[in-house]
Amino acid sequence: MASMTHQLTQETTDDSFTVEERRALIERIAASEQFKRSARLRDFLLYVGGQSLKDGCPEIHEQEIGAKVFGRPSAYDRSQDNIVRVNATELRKRIELYFVSEGAQETLSLEIPRGAYKPVFHRRSTECLSGPGLSTEVFDPSAAVLQGDATASPIPLGRNYHIHLLWATVCIALALAVACLLLFQKDRAMHRLLYTWEGKPAVSALWQDFVKPSQRTDIVLPDASLSIREELTGRPVSLSDYIDRQYMNEAESPAVSKDRRDDLGDIYSHNLVAFGDFRAAQRILALSPVGSPLQLTLSRFFQAESVKTDNLILIGGKKANPWVYLFDDQMNFGLDYDMPSGLGYVANRHPLPGEAASYTPTSLYPNGFVGYSVVAYLPNPSHNGNVIILTGTDSDATSAAAEFLTSEEQLGKFRKTLNAEHFPHFEVLLKTSRLSGTSLSSEILAYRTYPSPQ
Repeated sequence: MASMTHQLTQETTDDSFTVEERRALIERIAASEQFKRSARLRDFLLYVGGQSLKDGCPEIHEQEIGAKVFGRPSAYDRSQDNIVRVNATELRKRIELYFVSEGAQETLSLEIPRGAYKPVFHRRSTECLSGPGLSTEVFDPSAAVLQGDATASPIPLGRNYHIHLLWATVCIALALAVACLLLFQKDRAMHRLLYTWEGKPAVSALWQDFVKPSQRTDIVLPDASLSIREELTGRPVSLSDYIDRQYMNEAESPAVSKDRRDDLGDIYSHNLVAFGDFRAAQRILALSPVGSPLQLTLSRFFQAESVKTDNLILIGGKKANPWVYLFDDQMNFGLDYDMPSGLGYVANRHPLPGEAASYTPTSLYPNGFVGYSVVAYLPNPSHNGNVIILTGTDSDATSAAAEFLTSEEQLGKFRKTLNAEHFPHFEVLLKTSRLSGTSLSSEILAYRTYPSPQ
């Protein structure tokens, strides 16, 4: 971005452009390739840009942006939630990229100064539009002479010169060969380090089909604050209400007591993730190659347009990760909740002979516990990628689901059961047991397989 910084120093603040010209610039930037796949950053730009066009617009504050653009409560705690500052950094980068790519010929530029959020407009100089010139002069070594001796004659090249040149060439070739060998050995060692599934044929068969260098994979963590909210109110949140942040308006309802409104406000202002759910994501991140395009995000920040283009790993059930609703009708084993008790259970929607219709977690004396996990491997809605759903009757059971997908022993047994070289799309129901929070075993109770979409 150094060239962009240099460019801005050549621009001068100019108030001669009309409001319509400035608004048109903002709209061109928002419609550019830099903002094509980021609706939230586009909304951020359009909001602060629109505010800056108003007569006598004062400085635009972080609290205001958090509420208007990111759906935060009007009095949320900025010290605990830095979403505006984080997105502002990315917004500035994308605006700069626009002016060195699609907007290189713009006569008016826009920037958001660091430490502020109100856009500033500049007139761009002619030099900035054309860019620095490059010299076309080419150095000709045959025409070079010693300084101060314009009549120097060419130095005759004798037999010894050619011998030395030959030996130098041989030495350079040998040095390059040794360097290539060392680099090859280093590359092999790095490959073994990065590709932790090497030597694990079952794990490799699943994850090499799933993780593609050319396609981003989103790991979407559940929103534990949403789960707490549902337990306090006794009402589930649909995906549409979650995307529109309509569920947050419930705290403003007159039917909710002041103490309860305060509680809900505190919950909404925090990004909470249960430890077992975080551990599930950690297992996936530790397994996948460092070079693959993985994106870890919280469900409340996930963008709907990514569902059609990316691979997805959804962690948690519908209660804390409403994005699972998109695939719920495709699944036979669904994690449902009993609202009065707040407990999760697995519903077997089409039981086969010998299978139960539902599976509810149970406690074992004195410190044991039996839970249930669901692992689903399905196509994404556009059928150009895949989705993995890891969920359980509690966060530890969800972690056990991730352990199943990263364990050569467990995946190997399942692959042998399927008698398949490549894994088809499938669902697996696991029974997990643990003692004092430590997972002891996982057992496959039932599974389903599905043909790949055409």
